[in-house]
Amino acid sequence: MPADLAVIGLGPLGLPLAQAAVAAGIATVGFKTGPEAGSLSPAELRRMLSGGFRPASNPAELGRVRTAVICAPTPPDADGGLDLSQVETAARALAAHLRPHTTVILESPVHPGTTEDFLRPLLEEGSGLRAGRDFHLAYSPSRVDPGNRDFTPANTPKVIGGLTPACTESAAAFYGRLTDKVVRARGLREAETVQLLETNFRHVNIALVNEMAVLCHDLGVDLWDVIRCAETKPFGFQAFRPGPGVGGHAVPQDLTTHGGRPLRMVELAQQVNNQMPRYVIQRAATLLNEHGKSARGARVLLLGVTYKADLADQQATPAQEIAIRLMELGASVSYHDPHIPSWSVLDRPVPRADSLYEAAADADLTILLQQHRTYDLQGLSVKAQLLLDTRGATPTGAAHRL
Repeated sequence: MPADLAVIGLGPLGLPLAQAAVAAGIATVGFKTGPEAGSLSPAELRRMLSGGFRPASNPAELGRVRTAVICAPTPPDADGGLDLSQVETAARALAAHLRPHTTVILESPVHPGTTEDFLRPLLEEGSGLRAGRDFHLAYSPSRVDPGNRDFTPANTPKVIGGLTPACTESAAAFYGRLTDKVVRARGLREAETVQLLETNFRHVNIALVNEMAVLCHDLGVDLWDVIRCAETKPFGFQAFRPGPGVGGHAVPQDLTTHGGRPLRMVELAQQVNNQMPRYVIQRAATLLNEHGKSARGARVLLLGVTYKADLADQQATPAQEIAIRLMELGASVSYHDPHIPSWSVLDRPVPRADSLYEAAADADLTILLQQHRTYDLQGLSVKAQLLLDTRGATPTGAAHRL
């Protein structure tokens, strides 16, 4: 059965797009580009399959669609740039079967210029077709926010930039079937740079509030109250909150590895955010010492080891580094997370607490790393011997906040 859409790359970007397309009544095939894949519950998978979704292992099926969207992951490479190997895999698989009049859209996070300078040659050489003449080529920054119940693909505007005006309009026609609003950028590079700005905006502002957390602790100021008051300003302020580090799939981008000038703010933000797991360890050791205990031999319980609340995704979670540093100090580490049934650090399994309250009562120190919805933080603050809250989630005075 032919499909309208091929989603190439079924990770954290591709699966939500495929789900949105199926929900909009678009027959969709999904094609993996590597071992990474997003997670679906059995019920979600059944709904997608019944709605017209079909996993594909034969790349020939990519040549039977009107629109192909590449959502391959682009993790950091050894030099600090972006690894485009899965984008290349996707492009070669698609190019071998690309037909005239197909609309090809890249959604993977990339540096400005990648769609035209990297993806376009792969598609043209592999297909014998020319972008802008024989097929449409466009870029649209992914705006997936996993777990966000307020903003979904349907009500989140999509930015589109095409190689030609006709390419832009073809991509806009596709996304107009999924979302309430389509925003047209001037071209490919502008659309790619939207993604760059949005990602770096998040990292820079998180770094600012993380620095404020350290400063306010030193000054004896309640940062969480500061944020509560500041966010009442109706203009010129957007609230960000500190945490034990920054995880997720959105990698901060400094264009020095792509022939561009250094983005000093992004460099500094990355340095600040990368220091937060160490700061958590410093605060943890200090708290233990203040209560007559040493980190060596201390029983430490980590709560929430995913990168985001209420998700099972552990991509770049700061919990990993925090656990390693605690172990290096000689602490005995255990964890609890309703979404993670087993967890290993340095190839060693970390004991999982079955009973949250009993484990918190038994631990010398409990560190809240992620505020999962299922956690009763009021009850937890009563049961725990010593609680370090890195998310400001517990009631005021109930725990030591970051």
